[in-house]
Amino acid sequence: MDEEPAVRTKRADARRNEESLLGAAAAVFVAAGVDAPVRDIAAKAGVGMGTIYRHFPTRADLIVAVYRHQIDACAEAGPVLLAEGPTPHAALGRWIELFVDFLVTKHGLAAAMRSDEAGFEALHSLFLERLLPVCAQLLSAAAEAGEIRADVAAYELMRGVGNLCIGAEHDEHYDARRLVSLLITGLRRPR
Repeated sequence: MDEEPAVRTKRADARRNEESLLGAAAAVFVAAGVDAPVRDIAAKAGVGMGTIYRHFPTRADLIVAVYRHQIDACAEAGPVLLAEGPTPHAALGRWIELFVDFLVTKHGLAAAMRSDEAGFEALHSLFLERLLPVCAQLLSAAAEAGEIRADVAAYELMRGVGNLCIGAEHDEHYDARRLVSLLITGLRRPR
């Protein structure tokens, strides 16, 4: 019976270590793309490369884990932002900023997973399944508060934001975050 708490502690520690690795990998992916050397991720996480390979035997495993982790984090943030934000529109704007960060981080995912179309499709389905309802909830709350127009669908908004982010990493004069901010501001109801 005394062994059970030790197992739980170890599992909690393992989860924290994995979270740390995923956070470090995401940060490195943002800076250098998904082809960044594993040693850079290990250095950022403060672990040896063996630790990364123990958790994620292949680069594809690591990439998929990072994006699943970020999808979950983005999905979980929506209700929190709505509950804690000053207004539903402000919560929507903050959530869209997180969504943009996610989109920027996933730079290179399609190319990295080209050989695993089924895995890519599963990840895309998870993306839609988890994030569309959160975006819809935020849009609905802002519309019900009279802050934004009510005729914008979650898919439409997320697709528009995604399109504004395409190619941003290749043009230093293009500021996708600024354009997305203008889009969110433009959802406001005319007075």
